[in-house]
Amino acid sequence: MLSILDRYILKRYLGSFALLLLLFLPIMVTVHIAEKIGKIIAKDAPLGETLIYLGDFTMYFTNFLFPIFLFISTMFFTSKLANNTEVIAFLSSGVSFNRFLRPYIIGATLVCVTALLLSAVFVPKAAEGFNEFQYKYFKRNSEIQSTNVFRQINDNEYVYVSNYQPSRKLGYDFTLEHFEDNVLKHKIYASRITFKDSTYTLSQYKKRVILDNSEIITKKSRFDTLFDFEIGELTPVSYAAEVKSFTELNDFIEQEERRGNANMNIYYVEKYKRITIPISAFIFTIIAVAVSSIKKRGGMGVNLAIGIVIAMTYMFMDKVFGTIAEKSTFSPLIAVWTPNIFFAIVAIFLLRNARR
Repeated sequence: MLSILDRYILKRYLGSFALLLLLFLPIMVTVHIAEKIGKIIAKDAPLGETLIYLGDFTMYFTNFLFPIFLFISTMFFTSKLANNTEVIAFLSSGVSFNRFLRPYIIGATLVCVTALLLSAVFVPKAAEGFNEFQYKYFKRNSEIQSTNVFRQINDNEYVYVSNYQPSRKLGYDFTLEHFEDNVLKHKIYASRITFKDSTYTLSQYKKRVILDNSEIITKKSRFDTLFDFEIGELTPVSYAAEVKSFTELNDFIEQEERRGNANMNIYYVEKYKRITIPISAFIFTIIAVAVSSIKKRGGMGVNLAIGIVIAMTYMFMDKVFGTIAEKSTFSPLIAVWTPNIFFAIVAIFLLRNARR
């Protein structure tokens, strides 16, 4: 049962968070429109499609930034409580600091559960719409390609292309190797592979069949054939993981591991962030209360300045460690959890100090 204190703080907690979202999101959308309006006009993007894109953009980035919004809004209204000596009144009435913190934790739980539900249902759809519009109207052809793609397409066959352009369904330096009992049986090479109307066209085609004591080599300048894989399977788009639900993402990761995808860390980073971002709501709530519940000479300005520094530091660490994991062999699990672990330690330290 919630007490009057719980309802009062919880109402201010959720209300301040909602108000900050309503104030900041229109500004964020306006800035984005100002940045992209030239390309939207140049590409003659339809109005309806553009409006849907802006809705997807709002949902997509709110999912990433909501811990920061929550943190700043909590700092703001708790600083007001402290400046109005309401925090002192609560604690002087016999309420312990842990008891004072309870409605904040209840609010953080509500926000965390809501964020998890959104990331499971709405955010993947928004991510798909956002990225598809970006690739359709904003990306250059040179940006929409993959290099050195190596895939296992079934139990016995592996393919490789040095460069693949999804928009043109075109690959260069194509190689297919067929194994039986771990022994290479035949190998196909082509300088270029294209896909059109369910048919693959190989340029400068060369097939090498390995027999027990000899080889058979076949060469053609052009060869049309069928393969047991879709051209899109050569390389999923970079945002493939973002558009899937958590269950679909796990299945996708297992499938890509079997195929030998070299970019697995990107998908693991996406998977772990779907958990760490909502969990950060608790960490930032505790830090915000611990810092702003103490009345300072500079008033709310000092608390908000501290809050902005902490928020920027978290965003910097999240971006740096995420990029390190995606571009190297560094563990994605450690990389994604490092900012949360660091700020959890900071939260514990600040909370102990505030209790004094």
